[in-house]
Amino acid sequence: MAISQPIIIEVWKGDWGLPSIDLECLKTLALIRFSGTEYVVKKTNNPFWTPKGTLPLVHCGKHRYSNFEEVAAYLKIKNVCPDHGLTTVQDAECIAYMNMLEEKLLPALQYVWWVDEKNYLSLTRRWYSRALPFPLNFYYPPKYLKEAQQMIEALHGAENKSDIENKIYNEAEKCLTALSVRLGESEFMFGSHPTSLDAIVFAYLAPLLKAPFKNAVLQNHLKACTNLYKFVTRVSQRYFMTDYQEYENKIKAEAMSNQQTENDKDYPSSIIAALLAIFAMVGYAFSVGIVQVSVESEVDPKINT
Repeated sequence: MAISQPIIIEVWKGDWGLPSIDLECLKTLALIRFSGTEYVVKKTNNPFWTPKGTLPLVHCGKHRYSNFEEVAAYLKIKNVCPDHGLTTVQDAECIAYMNMLEEKLLPALQYVWWVDEKNYLSLTRRWYSRALPFPLNFYYPPKYLKEAQQMIEALHGAENKSDIENKIYNEAEKCLTALSVRLGESEFMFGSHPTSLDAIVFAYLAPLLKAPFKNAVLQNHLKACTNLYKFVTRVSQRYFMTDYQEYENKIKAEAMSNQQTENDKDYPSSIIAALLAIFAMVGYAFSVGIVQVSVESEVDPKINT
């Protein structure tokens, strides 16, 4: 059963070379992209009018879906699911790793993005406040912050904040290491073709890797897992090249602009420094006698007559 018209996906917008920075949006985008199905992205940045008050919202003909599982089931019915060809054992392995990510890495992402005060004030709150339309930019950031805090409290109770952070990061780092070992030297989790598990792994890792966090403890651990770093880059370049290339071009343009600005600032200083050096050398030459100036007085011959 072929899909007769493009799938329309309403999502949070992207940044840092990603098509979206939101976990659920990125999972769904990657899944649909891996399926090879034609799609259209609408970066609405506004979950308020969606049926469940969340993004993504996926329009498949007359049907509307609000989460990854619903979209995956729809693609499977249409025989375009990227998991086609996986064995029963591999399907079970997918479920196991998905559960591990939700149990070990999701709390860490919530902590990094929302609960960590440095990251929240310097990055998360500012990003969402700029992305959301007024007055929703005053409503959703505190709402998401509260939800993240409630998750952490439910998992760790009234433990010391430092202890909670250490436990969360420790579990997350173990999870990242396990993913790294499972991936090994392969391009994707089950070989040369991506599956729904790869879509989920990419969605968890890419924002963590790309966002400019002030507190980058977990990000640094991810960067140290070089095969996971390459995995994120591989998916971005192959399946989201436009977003990836636009960001790379932006970075290069900013670097060139900053270099030109520095050169412009340094130009007057260079001239002054050169003039001072010339004066210093000339002065030294006079002082040691390298350069002498002789003054001869001309005598009017009429005086002696």
